[in-house]
Amino acid sequence: MLKRNVKQTSTLLKSPLPVPDLPVPENEKLLAWVGDEIVPRESAKVSVFDSVVQGGDAVWEGLRVYSGKIFKLEAHLDRIFDSAKALAFNNVPTHDEIKEAIFRTLNANGMFDNTHIRLTLTRGKKVTSGMSPAFNRYGCTLIGKCFLNGNPLFMTMSGITLVTATTRRNSPNNLDSKIHHNNLLNNILAKVEGNNANADDAIMLDKDGYVSETNATNIFLVKKGRVLTPHADYFLPRITRATVMELVIKEKFVLVERRISLSEFHTADEVWTTGTMGELSPGVKIDGRIIGDGKVGPVTRRLQNAYKMLTEESGVPIPTNHET
Repeated sequence: MLKRNVKQTSTLLKSPLPVPDLPVPENEKLLAWVGDEIVPRESAKVSVFDSVVQGGDAVWEGLRVYSGKIFKLEAHLDRIFDSAKALAFNNVPTHDEIKEAIFRTLNANGMFDNTHIRLTLTRGKKVTSGMSPAFNRYGCTLIGKCFLNGNPLFMTMSGITLVTATTRRNSPNNLDSKIHHNNLLNNILAKVEGNNANADDAIMLDKDGYVSETNATNIFLVKKGRVLTPHADYFLPRITRATVMELVIKEKFVLVERRISLSEFHTADEVWTTGTMGELSPGVKIDGRIIGDGKVGPVTRRLQNAYKMLTEESGVPIPTNHET
C-alpha cells in the first residue's frame, strides 16, 4: 500500500514534445560529476531541496580544455572560491577536491581537447524548504559536466551580429556581478531580446546608458589603432577579458579602459567579444550598422592568433588514468 501511494506516475507533467537533437550528438552519452560521484547524463540530478533549485543559490565557472591541458584552471578556481566566500558558503570543497573531480570527470569521458567544462558549486541541500542558509546542513553540492564544443571556430572566423537590449545591466547596488553567481535572469532577459531580433547576442547598457557588456561576454572596440573596453563597474571582469588585455599590451597596441557610449561601438573600426567559449569573436554588425568592412579586422586577427598561441603554450596538464 505504501509503495503504491508513494510512487505514482502521472501523464500531466510528461512533455508532449519530441526528443530534440543535440547540437553535438557525441555529448549524448557524457558522464557528469554530481555531489561526490560520476553518473550518466540521464542520471545527473540534484535534490529538489538543493539551494540551486530553490533560489538559484550557487556559483559557477566555465573552463576550456586544449590539447590535454585546462586553460587558466587556477584563475577559475580562485574565482569560484571568491564567489563562494562572498555568498558566505560553508563546508566548501577544497581546491584539490575540486581539481580531482574535474580530472576524474574528464578521464571518464575521454575528453582531452576541444572540451568545455561547466563547474557549479551550490550552497547545498536544505533540510526543509526555505530561503535561510541556516537550513543548509549537508555541505555544498559540486556539479561538473564536460562536453565537446562541436565547431568552436564559427564565431571566431565569420563574426557575430549584436543588438542592443532594453534590459539594463544590474548595478552593484542590487546584485554585484563580480560574484559569479547562478542568478542569470538579468542576462537571460537580454538574451531573449537578442533571440527575438535574430542576433547572436545582445549588448547591455548600464543605468547611465554606457555600454557594459553583452549578455554573456565582455566587449572591446578598435578605433584608429587604439583598443578600448568598458570599465568593469557593472559586470564580471572575465578571465578571458583579462587575458586579452594582457595580449593587447604585449602586442604593443594602446589599451584604454573607460566609459564608452553606444555610438562609439556603432562607428568602431573593429569590435570583438571575449569569453571562454567564443574566445575572441568578431562583431561584424551592431543594431544594423556594419562594423568596419563587415569582416574580421587586422587587430582582431592578430590578437586571435596571439590567444591561440597562448592556449597552446600554457595550461594545467590533465593527469590520466584517474580512478573513475
